Amino acid sequence: MSTQSLTRAERLRSLKTIRRLFEEGRGGFTYPFRYIWLADECGSEAAQGETAGVEVLFSTPKRFLKRANKRNLVRRRTKEAYRLGKSELVSSITNRKVRIALVYSTKKIHSYKTINNAVERILGEIVSNL
Repeated sequence: MSTQSLTRAERLRSLKTIRRLFEEGRGGFTYPFRYIWLADECGSEAAQGETAGVEVLFSTPKRFLKRANKRNLVRRRTKEAYRLGKSELVSSITNRKVRIALVYSTKKIHSYKTINNAVERILGEIVSNL
């Protein structure tokens, strides 16, 4: 498996975990994204039976982009930017499970370059806080 892939195991899917992320996670805003992240030690009771790694959630609310094709375009650009930039984050994690939610928060559709720069800044800030 390539380190630049984005497998299903790397996607945040559990409703219980998503609720916990939004309730307990730390966050911030880097235009055009609002982001929330939470890091758990793999030995803690909250993360029983989990392996170290990263899980990520991508969201583009209908509130900002009404057309599904535009939401899909932004989501694809965000996934690609994360997929190519996650190596620094993955290499800095030891014995932790990091969960990240990236929420697109503007009505304008930005270019891939803008989205990529924002995702890189977000991942860099998360790495520095770990």
